[in-house]
Formats: sequence, structure tokens, C-alpha cells
Amino acid sequence: MLAARLLPFRATRGSHGLRGSTRLSLQQHGALCIRDTSRPRCIWTQSSGLTRLPTSKPRMFSSIGTLDANGYRLATATKRILSKIPLKSSHENIYTVPNILTFSRLVAAPAVGYLLVHNYHAAALSLFAYAGITDLVDGWIARKYQLQTVVGTIIDPMADKLLMTIGVACLAVNGSLPVWLAVIILGRDVGLAISAIYYRWISLPPPKTMARYWDFSLPSAEVKPTEISKINTALQLVLVGSAIALPVVPETIISAWHLSEAMTGFQYLVAGTTIWSGLSYVFSKNAVKILSKEEVQKRIAQAAAKRKP
Repeated sequence: MLAARLLPFRATRGSHGLRGSTRLSLQQHGALCIRDTSRPRCIWTQSSGLTRLPTSKPRMFSSIGTLDANGYRLATATKRILSKIPLKSSHENIYTVPNILTFSRLVAAPAVGYLLVHNYHAAALSLFAYAGITDLVDGWIARKYQLQTVVGTIIDPMADKLLMTIGVACLAVNGSLPVWLAVIILGRDVGLAISAIYYRWISLPPPKTMARYWDFSLPSAEVKPTEISKINTALQLVLVGSAIALPVVPETIISAWHLSEAMTGFQYLVAGTTIWSGLSYVFSKNAVKILSKEEVQKRIAQAAAKRKP
């Protein structure tokens, strides 16, 4: 059977690419039909794919030949016509400005960790500030210019979590954060990562291969952060930023403003919101949504329409 996914056609056209009494026509409403003019029915028809309609006795054309035991093979001229028809893609455009900015945050996260381990707190603070600014900017650009993508909903929180994970681990090694707090924060992130791996696999349409699994331009599931998770992410970013900046602040200011005591109280606050946000993903029904095939095609079509001038 010939499998093809074709873009919709508005006009009605005919083609004599098939010999004998068989004709290929591109009909209205996106239907492609190979019709036997001696019979009032289609041999093949296409809407979402090219499907053979059953007949009582498959008719054989010596000039065309057979495709298999139950179907027909298209003539060479007809194949050339089909080869010029653009194929509908199940992939979305991931090369957008918001996604590029998000990817730069992914690259910045290991650099921040390296600077913290080697006690370059000023440089680490500058790079951390860049990550925070781009986190705000890419979201604004995506909303302003309608550049939201499914992959963006995945790599955006991934970039935040990678920066948070590396920052928390390195600050715990330096003694800037207590180990118990690092265990709570990293433990929650590990649990969410395992859940994301699981949902990505079960939502991936067949064939399930590792190449398709890591192809994030092939959307299959959408993650929607809960409200408490958004608040917790912001608090964690402030916590890590404060822990990075504290060694840079002069000791006189730390003593005058009691920043060490304030930092301790803030650590307990972040511990509470971290546990709360982790439980919200467990009990929320809308945190993870597995996309159906129709939803994937609809979103890609909408994104393509928005990109047209």
C-alpha cells in the first residue's frame, strides 16, 4: 500500500498519468482519488493518508502492474505528480528566538557551576543574572510574537531546573547552603525528571525509538507547571542568587542588615514550598497532558499559519 500524507487541495484537477480506464484526480476537501472510470467508485482515496477502498474483484492493468496481492501500483507519471505534492510534517519549528535563548541558559548552567566550585562568585553572579534575565525575556517574546512551541514548554523548565540543580549542588559543596536543603531540592527534581522520562515514553507515537524519543520537534506531551511550582521556582532562583551574591557583599553590610539570619529563615521557606510543589504534581490532574495525534497536527498547523506573512 502506498502511504502518503498530503496537504489539502482546493481545486479539482485531473491527471491522465494512469493508463487504461483509471484516472487520478485531486478533488475538493483534500481528497485524492484514483478512479476507475468504468466503475462509479474510487480504487484509492486519500484524506489523512492514502487508503485503498475495497472492491469485489481487484482489477489488473498490465500497463500498471500490481502493488501487492490486493492493490494497484501507480504509473510512473502519477508517481512524479505525487512526488511534487508537499508532504505534511508532524514536526514543529523549534528554531525560534525564545528557544535559542532558553538553550543558551542550558549552556550557561554548567559554566555557573564551574565558577562556583572555583570560588569566582562575582563572575558566577553575572552569568546567573544573565540566565534570570533571559528567562523573563524569552517568555515575553514567545507570548508577544506567538512563538510558543511544545518543545519550549519542556526545555524552558528544564533549563531552570538544570541551573538550579547545578547551583544548589555547588553551593552545598562550598558550604553556602545546608546539605539538608540541597537534598530536598534535588530530591524533588530527580522525582520530576523520572516522571518526565516516563510520560515522554508512553506518549510517544509509534515507532518508539531512541532517535524519535530525543527528537523534541516531535511533540507528544505537554507539561503545565502548577501555580505553587512557579512560585517555588522563583523562590529557589532568589535563594541561589542570594547564596551566590552573599560572599560578594561586604561583611559590614551583612552584619548591619542581619543578612545571615534572614538567609536562614528564607532557606526554611524554600524548603516548605519545594515539598508543597512536589506534591502538587502528584495530585494535580492538569500538570501533564498527553497530546493526541489530532492535537499535534492542529498545533503544528496553527504555528505554521501564524508564521505566514
